[in-house]
Amino acid sequence: MALVVHKYGGTSMGSIDRIKNVARRVAKWHDAGYQVVVVPSAMAGETNRLIGLAQEIMPEPNQRELDMISSTGEQVSIGLLSLALQQLGKQAVSFTGWQVPVVTDTAHTKARIHSIDDRKIRENLDQGRIVIVAGFQGVNELNEITTLGRGGSDTSAVAIAASLKADECLIYTDVDGVYTTDPRVVSEARRLQKITFEEMLEMASLGSKVLQTRSVELAGSYHVPTRVLSSLTDPEMPLEEEAKSGTLITFEEEHTDMESTVISGIAFSRDEAKITVLGVPDRPGIASKILGAIANANIEVDMIIQNQSVGGKTDFTFTVPRPDYNRAMDILNNQVKADIGASDIIGDAKVSKVSAIGIGMRSHVGVASKMFSTLFSEGINILMISTSEIKISVIIDEKYMELAVRALHKAFGLEK
Repeated sequence: MALVVHKYGGTSMGSIDRIKNVARRVAKWHDAGYQVVVVPSAMAGETNRLIGLAQEIMPEPNQRELDMISSTGEQVSIGLLSLALQQLGKQAVSFTGWQVPVVTDTAHTKARIHSIDDRKIRENLDQGRIVIVAGFQGVNELNEITTLGRGGSDTSAVAIAASLKADECLIYTDVDGVYTTDPRVVSEARRLQKITFEEMLEMASLGSKVLQTRSVELAGSYHVPTRVLSSLTDPEMPLEEEAKSGTLITFEEEHTDMESTVISGIAFSRDEAKITVLGVPDRPGIASKILGAIANANIEVDMIIQNQSVGGKTDFTFTVPRPDYNRAMDILNNQVKADIGASDIIGDAKVSKVSAIGIGMRSHVGVASKMFSTLFSEGINILMISTSEIKISVIIDEKYMELAVRALHKAFGLEK
């Protein structure tokens, strides 16, 4: 009997009517003979509401207690969905992350999954039940509730699918697949029928909001077939049609069009900040001291540039998520600047990242030239550049972001 994992986002679970529609869709798959595990998010806006309540009491809440609070949104969702399925005559049972258990490390609000004990899930599936597992949460070795960070329900779903060796993980969202870029920015954006895990990983890490980066990493590492599709379609849609809808995230050897497609998409991220450490001694260990202090605060660093040494001094520039900008600046000014002998710390929290992504870059030349000339023709100055085999990213002034995305989408013919 085939086993599938369904993941439903906050919009899909946003009201009682939508939860009932999710139940009808899940029941349809179960009626067709599938074993079904469902991983829902909290109802739309609920996690923000819960965090807001905590911040009314303490602007920077204790992270352990914040996990206790924010994890309750998914607990409500799984209970409501289980009831909706029972109302349809289905045997359904819900489990929180700690009941499974989904075992994580001890990093509250940003925990990573260590292991999943799937015995309880399998036992209930074998008894004909639909199993509903709370996304976004787990339990650490101290028996404390942890959460996986924003978008963590995607990671939960793929991890459970990998543990169960599911035939497919279906990620239901409020969009009908992965697009060449955000249709809200470029109206001509086109839905992709297929995309490779490599491309999807780059798109997720570079700003695409369709899938959480860690979920794509897991899917690629454990070869979990993953499909992104809409939950807002008719739940009674024929199963054969639904099973082929959306965008399939596949493996490179299966991507037969890789030679003909140079660029698959344009990704962007508004929430970027740029920090420059000026006048640091150009000697071994300086970069480690700068980035080590940032890493110890659990702040992610993205693009990094070190300038040429002049007179034994250099400048060191990197980007961090905008919400972490003030904290990163405080750490550098209070803990690092004097220690390494830097002359100054400067930053800009009004920058954005725009990226061109495609495995076709491996076999085509001139992509970077075309990207840079397109931005130049629009009068857009490039502040930082980062490249890999299948992507080129630039940091630009935030006010030019949408113009850059539209210009690049057109220049690479992605509307065709």
